[in-house]
Amino acid sequence: MSQSTTKPAFETLDYAVEDGIAVITLNRPDKLNAFNTTMMQELIAAFDETDGDDAVRAVIITGAGRAFCAGADLSSGAKTFDYDARGGADRMARQQDGVHRDGGGLVTLRIFDSLKPVISACNGAAVGVGVTMQLAMDIRLASTDARYGFVFARRGINPEAASSWFLPRLVGVQTALEWCYTGRIFPAQEAHEKGLVRSVHAPEDLLPAAKAIAREIADNTAPVSVALTRQLIWRMAGASHPMEAHKADSRAIQARGRSGDAREGVSSFLEKRPPNYPDRVSSDLPDVWPHWEAPKFS
Repeated sequence: MSQSTTKPAFETLDYAVEDGIAVITLNRPDKLNAFNTTMMQELIAAFDETDGDDAVRAVIITGAGRAFCAGADLSSGAKTFDYDARGGADRMARQQDGVHRDGGGLVTLRIFDSLKPVISACNGAAVGVGVTMQLAMDIRLASTDARYGFVFARRGINPEAASSWFLPRLVGVQTALEWCYTGRIFPAQEAHEKGLVRSVHAPEDLLPAAKAIAREIADNTAPVSVALTRQLIWRMAGASHPMEAHKADSRAIQARGRSGDAREGVSSFLEKRPPNYPDRVSSDLPDVWPHWEAPKFS
């Protein structure tokens, strides 16, 4: 029987888990899901929730209504990006060494640290932080209705959300610079051709396609192995030498090779039956990073 839960309660998001798949829906449709401080805080909290729930095997992010996320909420007018002028308690909470930490960056860094695979199902307009937040997601799918725009230079600011690290790694320096220099809006097909998205789907097929990928992960793979794989691929994207990957790989293979998951993976294959992996991310994820330290903001 299908097991479905809806938790916790958010103001700007819908959060639901069904059969091991968490679907997080940006839910300010009357504002085209524009990004604000509450959405930033709730997205971070949602990923804390998915990481802490062993029942969650994969995460899908999508938008309510006709947009994925139309970028920053501009209701503050000309002072939208002037944190000193806007004031408020959040300004002080996010300041470090006199610098106001970018909210989009806090979200992408949290996604970067996710222990579960993250799939984007981009259903409509994705502009500014609406597209940069997707760069830290693992697999990106788009509706034919999706439109993208790195519009920062057209708003008098610069790319944010650590996108200057993520974007060139996904599409190359030349394409990244063109999109950011011009700030133009481009269609899903161009995003697909340049490698920003995996595939383009009719609107009604988008979420089922994302769930099919999530289902493939949830039904066939060991969750601890997937969590380790995610760390290996993302962290090694910035490594200085393949030796860094070899050191982590070796520790990981040693730890996983003696695990109940490895025994179950081989046994289920030989016995031609679905696997039932015993290990849990919350308790059995090995530390294969003895020298890894997350860089500090300074």
